[in-house]
Amino acid sequence: MNQINYQRELERILRGIPAGGEGAPRLLLHSCCAPCSSYVLEYLCPFFAITVFYYNPNISESEEYMHRVREQKRLIAVYNEERRGNPIGILEGAYEPERFFAAAKGAEDCPEGGERCFRCYGLRLSETAERAASGGYDYFGTTLTISPLKNAAKINEIGGVLEREYKVLWLPSDFKKKNGFKRSVELSAEYGLYRQNYCGCVFSKGE
Repeated sequence: MNQINYQRELERILRGIPAGGEGAPRLLLHSCCAPCSSYVLEYLCPFFAITVFYYNPNISESEEYMHRVREQKRLIAVYNEERRGNPIGILEGAYEPERFFAAAKGAEDCPEGGERCFRCYGLRLSETAERAASGGYDYFGTTLTISPLKNAAKINEIGGVLEREYKVLWLPSDFKKKNGFKRSVELSAEYGLYRQNYCGCVFSKGE
């Protein structure tokens, strides 16, 4: 079975969108954190009218959650001030860690990157897809694929299922390709972004 090149799929879509043109398609972009979104926003905002959807119930500690939200909002404000492309909006979802723990039930002891993480991807992406459908967005996507520790194939598989369920286009991606992750590290340093060393959940922090 041939492995899908999701970066190539994304480039194919972008070729059909005039950069900087009027009437840019609307994208609801789930973001896990400011550092991961830094490169993704730089890359995509010339093509899309982006609203960042910050929905991360996997972050177990409220103080950590609020710290990451503030950094996300700060980065978006700076990007909009610098006029890097189409203006970027932000939509903050509810902070509901109980939903994450319910989704993770029975998979608490799974190794990082396994079934527990797949359920977490599904939880965050299903909320994004539902918001995108109800909000009339053209596409929904996520910054999660920029991480070398995240399973991009599984994330795109889940996105494709949700596309069919919610009738809104999934934006395929593998943002770590073409030095995307490296660029996110550079941008994080440039803007002094808080870079956490775990995804946010208590299980990841423990490992």
